[in-house]
Amino acid sequence: MPALRLDAAALPPELDELRRDVRAFLAAETAAGRIVPHADNWLAGWDPAFSRRLGERGWIGMTFPPEYGGSGAGSLARFVVTEELLAAGAPVAAHWIADRQSGPSLLKYGTEEQRRAYLPGIARGETSFAIGMSEPDSGSDLASVRTKAERADGGWLVSGTKVWTSGAHVADAMIALVRTGPAGPSRHEGLTQLIVDLRSPGLRIRPIRLLTGEHHFNEVVLTDVFVPDGRVLGTVGDGWRQVTSELSFERSGPERILSTFPLLAALAGRLAERGAEGADRVRIGAAVARLWALRRMSLAVAARLAAGEAPATEAAAVKDLGTRFEGELVETVRLLARVEPDLASSDPLANLLAQSVLHGPGFTLRGGTNEILRGVVAKSVLPSGEAR
Repeated sequence: MPALRLDAAALPPELDELRRDVRAFLAAETAAGRIVPHADNWLAGWDPAFSRRLGERGWIGMTFPPEYGGSGAGSLARFVVTEELLAAGAPVAAHWIADRQSGPSLLKYGTEEQRRAYLPGIARGETSFAIGMSEPDSGSDLASVRTKAERADGGWLVSGTKVWTSGAHVADAMIALVRTGPAGPSRHEGLTQLIVDLRSPGLRIRPIRLLTGEHHFNEVVLTDVFVPDGRVLGTVGDGWRQVTSELSFERSGPERILSTFPLLAALAGRLAERGAEGADRVRIGAAVARLWALRRMSLAVAARLAAGEAPATEAAAVKDLGTRFEGELVETVRLLARVEPDLASSDPLANLLAQSVLHGPGFTLRGGTNEILRGVVAKSVLPSGEAR
């Protein structure tokens, strides 16, 4: 029986200086009032100016080669930077998707023209992307997408609907998974990825508001939207293989365990002020221990990505375990905080708790539901016929 490869990985000591630099920068940003810790800020904190300041320091596009505007520092250096940004609750949504997965996908499958058109802007924090995978009534079953692209003179006419497209109302482009041919027996055939300009004629974006009232998610409706041949990503009909490779980047990062870290930090500060009782110390210690173990798993996947692998099964395991932890952490804080969640409160702990409670329902949905992810893991590690 094959086993998950989640071997421990260590960060090279030379990255310690990078971590200190990032912490100093974030401390200065916080002192200047440009960072206000917020739960789930890698999705909800859209601040293009902050992204540009990161780009000026070479902290976006760290996995891109210098010829495309990146630093070439690699996945482990990027892990250090993103970990510190998430821990600080920094507003990184404007560049997050482009840096995390759209850019690497362009590097792996894009043409030279596509790379030069998009990667330097991503690295500067100026070009943003959305994800065009999920569709109404399809959930996490990407093979069932119904958005169609039909041949036209010089390109494709795309019609269909994408949902949960984070930041599409302010992003520049969307990499969409569409059907360009018949499904075939496996349903995985006939799928293609297209780079869609989100300002194209025939494209409408409707908000899907969070429980907090925030506008982050969207429904994107495409009606005969023209996409030129030069914006086909990779090979026509090879979209399934490409998108499953991309999901390794989406599902395994530290954002899957650190969306609520500002809440945990606020709780730790409150317990330090009032003096934690024995039972409280055990609960907070258990949460930190789980967080540390999950961090090691995420880091192990980052090391495999750095080696050029596509650890889809391991990434699914990290995402499943990480988002379950985040939801349970919210309940732990509710038990220990002795404050009521309140978005209008001047108490940072009560405010962060309210944010986390209201964002919580999305933790186990985005990037694939937990049920789908467990199926991915089961099919990989169990002999045929045992994954039920």
